[in-house]
Amino acid sequence: QVQLVESGGGSVEAGGALRLSCAASGYTYSSYCMGWFRQAPGKAREGVAAIDSDGSKTYADFLKGRFTISKDNAKNSLYLQMNSLTPEDTAMYYCATRSSAVGCWGSPYNYWGQGTQVTVSS
Repeated sequence: QVQLVESGGGSVEAGGALRLSCAASGYTYSSYCMGWFRQAPGKAREGVAAIDSDGSKTYADFLKGRFTISKDNAKNSLYLQMNSLTPEDTAMYYCATRSSAVGCWGSPYNYWGQGTQVTVSS
């Protein structure tokens, strides 16, 4: 069974940076999508970034180049480097994965972590 555990969230001031990590276990897929999502109170969950097993990346338009998704296959880890944070980035951030490298953006994901809170103050 695939398990995902996020870490790295916290409270920062506007303009600050955080790096989120997602540790995966029980993951044996050779072709897959992994992604970061976020959900703020009272708002719908939205996709932030996705990466497939070949390293191809997709980002949400609202990021404007501020975030970078990456992975380390040897460590079974997914990362999200977040720079120039704004209060609008405040949300619970989740990592997720599914066993297909097709349609990483906009397709349902099978496994989810518990989330890590990111709070950006002004």
